[in-house]
Amino acid sequence: MEDTKTRILDAAERLLSERGFTAISLRAVTAGAGVNLGAVNYHFQSKKALIQAVFARRLEPLNRRRLAALDACEARAAGKPVPLEELLHAFLGPVMKPDGAGAGFVQLMGRMYTEPSLDVRRVFSAEMGKIAQRFISAFRRALPELPPEELFWRLLFTIGAMAQTLGAGLLLHFISGGICDPSDLEGIEKRLIRFAGAGFRASAGDARGKKRAARVRVS
Repeated sequence: MEDTKTRILDAAERLLSERGFTAISLRAVTAGAGVNLGAVNYHFQSKKALIQAVFARRLEPLNRRRLAALDACEARAAGKPVPLEELLHAFLGPVMKPDGAGAGFVQLMGRMYTEPSLDVRRVFSAEMGKIAQRFISAFRRALPELPPEELFWRLLFTIGAMAQTLGAGLLLHFISGGICDPSDLEGIEKRLIRFAGAGFRASAGDARGKKRAARVRVS
């Protein structure tokens, strides 16, 4: 039988994935978990702390899997840069197949990347800070010809594409007329890696040229 704390976390995760961060209340969480408000206050003290705990429960093991996948990639590379598609798989794959979490958490991850709440941004920054430098260094080694500015833009675009994909199953169903299956996480990951890989390899010349032209016009 699940303990009280786990029931609260499960209920909060389910509600957050369905309604978003600003739309839920502690009252809704207690109803979903079958507990009283005192139990929530005892375990988490506040709605903010509860949301942080929901993410920490999933993000900490997820990021460990990311780092373990990156370690394995670097071991296979034996001192050479990790191939780009392997690197993207290490970064994106664990999000698409989170251990111990269902489809609701996949949707919740999509919300996390786009949610305007300051509290959520702080949770995200704290958790991502633990892995950011490792992956940034690996991407730089994999793409040495890409200027740092362009690398960061393309990382942002990749994360944005992942977030939109995770949180927009209804939109995909609408625009595809039901042809595309948003529950096919393995297929989504493969498509996203192909898409991101092409974007990372695209020439940076146009962006640099336009920036130089803008500086000339200003001067």
